[in-house]
Amino acid sequence: MPTMADVARSAGVSVATVSHVLNGTRPVLPRTRQAVLDAVDELGYTPNTLARSLVTSRTRSIGLAVSAISNPYFTEILQGVEASALEHGYSLLIADPHDDPEHERKVVQLLHERRVDGMIVAPSADPRELVSYLGRHEVPAVFLDRLVDVPGDVDQRFDQVCAENTEPTARLVTHLAGLGHRRIGLVAGLPGLSTTVERISGYRQGLTAAGLPYDDHLVVHGDSESAGAERATAALLSRASPPTALVTANNAMTIGALRALRDRGLSVPDDLALCCFDDFAWADLFSPRLTAIAQPSREIGAQAVRVLLERLDAPDRPARTVRLGCVLVHRTSCGCPEEGAARSVQLSQASQASQSSQPSQFEKGTVS
Repeated sequence: MPTMADVARSAGVSVATVSHVLNGTRPVLPRTRQAVLDAVDELGYTPNTLARSLVTSRTRSIGLAVSAISNPYFTEILQGVEASALEHGYSLLIADPHDDPEHERKVVQLLHERRVDGMIVAPSADPRELVSYLGRHEVPAVFLDRLVDVPGDVDQRFDQVCAENTEPTARLVTHLAGLGHRRIGLVAGLPGLSTTVERISGYRQGLTAAGLPYDDHLVVHGDSESAGAERATAALLSRASPPTALVTANNAMTIGALRALRDRGLSVPDDLALCCFDDFAWADLFSPRLTAIAQPSREIGAQAVRVLLERLDAPDRPARTVRLGCVLVHRTSCGCPEEGAARSVQLSQASQASQSSQPSQFEKGTVS
């Protein structure tokens, strides 16, 4: 089996130079770097990852803790994380916290014990134990998709990456109001998640912008999953004054809402107009085609990796929150005619803010 010394002799450089090329620890002249890479390829040299980790105190691995990996949204995020990690020479260890705070802390501890260099975590609705563990053990971490209010007594810098939530949800509401709807319902997500809080805030902002009053009876919680949304939508439709239009706050809840409508023999958009948060591969195959907010899911995952690697390189830099813009994919479930629905609208661009500038309880959606 070829060694690093063999690579160095073949390339006509020192062992230290080979190490710098393979580990990216110091700039190397392009022609020298290419000579080393050619020698690696010719000899079939494979770095000893375990030995390298003992020297550098890094394993070049990232822990990813994300619930509902089967959800197409999180599947695409995972693909973005994996591709970006591989691009930068990192492997990925994946765990599912099942949106349970106790299990979340256990899987994060397990990943930590596997000596990952850092973690990317989509937090549960109650991330107190998660934040406490990461802070206590000084684990570099990026919170993904869902934001966390980090307690002031936690001496740790946590970066966060997510999509815009408030403005896009408001846009769905104002669009439906512009079509003449005055009773617009919302199937919101799991209470406690920042995405739920922000999308409810956007719903309320949309009502205000349209001159419509907020009515508690038009908001139900589908707990971010299909079965819960089916029950919640059924309850909403059973009200004395049901909505004429509906906004569902994620893709799984859209499926549940559609099931509830089907069970009652109601059609979209003739009996009830529908707009949803999260676009997904088959949204264009429904009849009618679903008007949806498309999140840049793969880019969210890739950006989380980049932010984590920047944190590893500069542990003391200020924490930041990166928000990525969404796209309104306008189709026909909202009640618009086919000829006027085939367009997409970019709602906002990516924005960044320091952790200290983030509002408490995520009541403000950062819009660039």
